[in-house]
Amino acid sequence: MGIKRFMLALLALTCAHGSMAQRKRFQDSLLFSVQPAPEWSALFTRSSGWFGADGIFSVTRDGVETPGAAEHSETILWFSDTMLGEISGDSLLPGSRMINNSIAVLDTGRNISFHWKESNGKSAAIFVPGTRSTQPGDYYWLGDGFVNPQRQLYIFGFRMRNTPGGGTFGFKEMGNSLIIVPAGSQPPFDIYREIEIPFFRQAGISFGAGIFVNTVEAGARNPDGYVYIYGVRGAGKQLIIARVKPSDIESFSKWTFWNGRRWDRNVARIANVTDHVSNELGMMQLEDGRYALVFQEDGMGKHVALRLAPTPAGPFGKLIRLYDCSEVLAGDKDLFVYNAKVHPVLSAPDELLISFNVNSFDFLNDLREKPRLYRPRFIRVRILRDSSKVGE
Repeated sequence: MGIKRFMLALLALTCAHGSMAQRKRFQDSLLFSVQPAPEWSALFTRSSGWFGADGIFSVTRDGVETPGAAEHSETILWFSDTMLGEISGDSLLPGSRMINNSIAVLDTGRNISFHWKESNGKSAAIFVPGTRSTQPGDYYWLGDGFVNPQRQLYIFGFRMRNTPGGGTFGFKEMGNSLIIVPAGSQPPFDIYREIEIPFFRQAGISFGAGIFVNTVEAGARNPDGYVYIYGVRGAGKQLIIARVKPSDIESFSKWTFWNGRRWDRNVARIANVTDHVSNELGMMQLEDGRYALVFQEDGMGKHVALRLAPTPAGPFGKLIRLYDCSEVLAGDKDLFVYNAKVHPVLSAPDELLISFNVNSFDFLNDLREKPRLYRPRFIRVRILRDSSKVGE
């Protein structure tokens, strides 16, 4: 009996180690090829009106979030700081203007139009803060969003304030809001609601770096009915996660937060689940069932990267570098890339269409010399099942 118990224990231990090894391979291995997606980058290479921006998130009007959904529905895209003006040849003409956010509409034929507001004869942002805590001069940078089953568009807003003397990074986040656009609204969205999210005030954290809608209506393959809402905090760019049912998103008492073991109603117990991500990111489920969290390594590193997980909340595997952006930087020490993310509705099954942004520490001077610098770039990552196809 002693030998039998020993053999059973050894078998159990072997199976446990095998299971852990399989889980690690599941989370840490990915076979892929990657190449630029010039047709998408060209869509945002423009010479008149809208000619540059960062940010860029995308959702379909009907709220379906599956790969290729944009082929069947109009798509709304939004941007943060946006440049408007005219470019002649390689020269930026006088009179260009920056606004803090803008919108684009992409139809199923991949025709795109850009939208912003006009105020007192000047170009202006689509969304302007108007919550109780807002002070004059505050503005919105836009996070991720989704369309609920009632076709309302929800966008997370980061309320920003400039800090004089701060140089290139002379700004500070002052609050976190939900922006709600009524169903059927057309840009420039003259009517919208704002709700201040309390967790910034309560715990000093904000949400909206990325969204994953795990519902039947969104077309999720393993729906649990929740919207997963990602945030990023700290110098280590740690990921935090909340979730809520779409119908309850405006009821903040119904949000729960991942504390490392379970979903908790106390935001103070929210856990860091992984690190080295970026302040904007994207989540997409692969055909093999895994979830791919796509981001810029360390926020402003030169690599587009991802981490794999068996659920939208992790646990997340090791960092896998997808693409080195050095060619875009062209050895210019003033240039940097940031905030890579996957766009599921623009992607194909087992292909990740990923955008990243390009900017400069010497923004005004570089923009005059390189007026098409400040715009999204796109790459396409193809997930491979046959190792012989690597490099295709």
